[in-house]
Amino acid sequence: MRTTLLLIILKFYIGYGQKDIPQNYFMHPLDVPLAVSGTYGELRSNHFHSGIDLKTNGQEGLNVYAAASGTVSRIKISNFGYGKAIYISHPNGYTSVYAHLQKFSPEIEAYIKKRQYAKESYEIELFPTSGTLTVKKGDIIAYSGNTGGSGGPHLHFEIRDARARPMNPLSFGIDVEDTKKPIVNSVWIYDLAQNAHIDGAQEPSRLRLTPQKDGSFKAAAVKAFGKIGIGVSTIDQQNLSTNKNGIYKISTSVNGQENFELKMNRFSFSETRYINRLIDYKHYKKNRNRISKLFIEKNNPLTIYKNAVDNGIINIEDSLSYTIKVFINDFKNNTTLIDIPVQGQFMDKITKKEVTKTNNFVKSTENFTYNSGIFDVFIPKGSLYENTYLDIEANGDTLKLHKDEIPLHKKISIVFDVSNYAAADKKKLYIGQLGYKNNHYYSKTYRKKNKLSTRTRTLGSYSIFSDIEKPIVVPINVTNKKWMSKANFLKIKINDKDTGIASYRATINGKFILMEYDYKTGMLIYDFNDKVITDTENKFKLIVLDKVGNNTTFETTFFRKP
Repeated sequence: MRTTLLLIILKFYIGYGQKDIPQNYFMHPLDVPLAVSGTYGELRSNHFHSGIDLKTNGQEGLNVYAAASGTVSRIKISNFGYGKAIYISHPNGYTSVYAHLQKFSPEIEAYIKKRQYAKESYEIELFPTSGTLTVKKGDIIAYSGNTGGSGGPHLHFEIRDARARPMNPLSFGIDVEDTKKPIVNSVWIYDLAQNAHIDGAQEPSRLRLTPQKDGSFKAAAVKAFGKIGIGVSTIDQQNLSTNKNGIYKISTSVNGQENFELKMNRFSFSETRYINRLIDYKHYKKNRNRISKLFIEKNNPLTIYKNAVDNGIINIEDSLSYTIKVFINDFKNNTTLIDIPVQGQFMDKITKKEVTKTNNFVKSTENFTYNSGIFDVFIPKGSLYENTYLDIEANGDTLKLHKDEIPLHKKISIVFDVSNYAAADKKKLYIGQLGYKNNHYYSKTYRKKNKLSTRTRTLGSYSIFSDIEKPIVVPINVTNKKWMSKANFLKIKINDKDTGIASYRATINGKFILMEYDYKTGMLIYDFNDKVITDTENKFKLIVLDKVGNNTTFETTFFRKP
């Protein structure tokens, strides 16, 4: 009886989660044709795209509408990430999210600014109590923008379920015109066992594809043996967009039998970093092209997989013939087919896979430490997806920690002992990661006595650098003794070429003023409509700090009719 009840509850839960998705509950959040510049589940750096990016005709300031009635449950404003974002909780348990906004509707804007001024901070996160800010379907809640990590004006739109898992907005009836078939960039075969080989070698093999009259592709015949897997690099485009967007579904069959399916309907944020287990990470870092592996390796708990027979791994036996088909579908079920003929053939002489062995063999299930000279490295268990030889070398103030061709799931710690530096210099030291052509990038640095440390998810070379340069402050529309009665905004540009801006604070006549910061342009903007000013003569003061504590103070006096 108890088991039967549990099965009924489970069946109801699964059915509700997958089938009972409302189709007319959410409306389009914009009143322009929906052109998509980023699809749900699209492969991004270290994460899946959790919503859809809607084009705004290359401009900011378009009306953003509440997709359904509800209450504003969260507002977050940050320099990076989503920038200005608003979250609306709906009575049916879903939450809609709108990000990279330029500004909010007047009522919401006033609610936020009151709290920004109270906190004296542009960056803020608010959780309004239920009923404080209610909206109806179709209400203007904000205006589209380009804030945060946005690469251009657009609206990022999400729908999340009751467990805060992002779902594909197209599943809710949000309609995007699409009659185009997915585009195939390349197809690969991987050997997945010690005795497996492909055309006499143990290396990933790119297949030569021949387009067919019906729009499908036929791969050149392959001779293989043992356990193999397929990988594809593919994109999709919609009718109103030329962006290289992500795919909705990829599936495979072997001799007519279903073998594997990957579908972008729902995932949780806790699993999104496992994208680095889905893609061929080494290939991506070398070629800037993402190959989706159509097989599931160990330490890959992604929930986007369905109907995977033997985890999508195909066992090729000697002297047998196989027809592997790959089906690539967009949400409108436009399909591109790839036909791969494989002949099973065992070969005595093959080119073996080369494994470079070092003194540092790291097991994925164990903690690893490295100590040499001024360096200490700690790699916690679970950081690597599989056991790996790492090339680690200490040389002066530089630590070579392999290279960024192996993904890290957890943050590792790197500690530098700076006891040999003069006391006056230590405060200006920081850890930087070496990049292309000896460029380096600030890695968030922690200080404790004579130790500098950083936590990172990126392998590569790290070294000690010094930042003695103060931030740069450039006034844009204010000069000393200038009358600014007709100006709507006060604009200042700030920059720090070494470690970057850590914080800033601006006042007029000693009173805090809210200056919005766009890290992409370095622009600080104060809106005179905030009405902080009550005097004709106004003393403006701005203090800017970089990430090692160098600071610049800019002061000027301007006039404005109160």
